[in-house]
Amino acid sequence: MVADFFASESVRDALEILKTQFPLAIWETLYVTVLSTVFAVVIGLPLGVLLVAGENGRILKVPKALLHLLNVVINLLRSVPFLILMIMVFPLTRLIVGTVVGTPASIVPLVTASFPFVARLVESSLRKVDPNVIEAAQSFGASSFQIITKVMIPESVPSLISDTAVAVTTILGYSAMSGMLGGGGLGKIAVNYGYYRYQYLVMLLAVICLIVLVQIFQSIGTGLAKRCDKRLKGRK
Repeated sequence: MVADFFASESVRDALEILKTQFPLAIWETLYVTVLSTVFAVVIGLPLGVLLVAGENGRILKVPKALLHLLNVVINLLRSVPFLILMIMVFPLTRLIVGTVVGTPASIVPLVTASFPFVARLVESSLRKVDPNVIEAAQSFGASSFQIITKVMIPESVPSLISDTAVAVTTILGYSAMSGMLGGGGLGKIAVNYGYYRYQYLVMLLAVICLIVLVQIFQSIGTGLAKRCDKRLKGRK
């Protein structure tokens, strides 16, 4: 019975697609996810720091109007569903990449959707830093830049690493959705074969690959966060 199942035409087609197309699709998914995460962190980390350090002139003197504007923009971008946001940024994608279809083109909407999320995660992590530590640094005459780079961020490293792992898995999910609008990777395979051609086994294999990638990224993030946590080191 098992032999008959694996001899069926749909299974043979799925295995052929698995061998010929999945390696490239997995690479495209990893490429888009990692690159989008890097850009999202580059944009989102300074924004998160600014939101915390500039609040009430605590560390940085930032105009309240600017902070309010940043909060509004971040909230607006986070509230728009990804597929709609992807369509909205088509002009920007075409301006930067030259096309709105393909794997590189999906990076622009992925970054646009994820950097506000990263900014909020960074903001949440930095708010967990003990205020007494910051006050102690200020009393020793540390500059704003020193407080941010030598106190706030180092104290938040475990939390920031965990948040980065969450961001990676979120972007990975977004990258799969981008397959609906011409993006590449596993999402494209799932849509083209599972949705348009009713080859559900291929779609199931793509979903399994995505789940495995999520588990890998999450495990790496959790492990790094534990290794960097001073409290856990102190218990050993």
